[in-house]
Amino acid sequence: MVSMRITICSSLVFIDEVLRIKHELEALGHEVATPPATVPGRDGNPISVAEMYKIYKQADPNDPWVWNRREISMHDHYQKIEWANVVLIVNVEKSGILGYIGMNTMMEMGLAFYLRKKIYLLNPIPDVSYREEILGMKPLVLNGDLKQLG
Repeated sequence: MVSMRITICSSLVFIDEVLRIKHELEALGHEVATPPATVPGRDGNPISVAEMYKIYKQADPNDPWVWNRREISMHDHYQKIEWANVVLIVNVEKSGILGYIGMNTMMEMGLAFYLRKKIYLLNPIPDVSYREEILGMKPLVLNGDLKQLG
């Protein structure tokens, strides 16, 4: 297997799965970028991305700190996509949807597609209203087998 630079994209609620996969890919010899496990909180001290996810979901649309933090996080991850040879979408079950791909992850897939990066899905394409857009990006489905990357 050829060593690659891989950026993992996923809903923040899957961060534990993302980190597990990161270690597995590194053990296979790849360089891997992921969303961070922690981010600076309002007071500057680190908080988990799971906690930040809850803050995003409950935040006032006019709270500049929250949306500045979100903007920074999105830009940071877009740079990781640009750095990568390929992106791996960790799409597992969420809210009763098998292979869940949320809007932010879909935007990241769109950027990877535009940059002509190879896109892999960990699991099959979900049955969602934007399935045709996912199909149009021609992702390669791994069916859970990371050794198929390449």
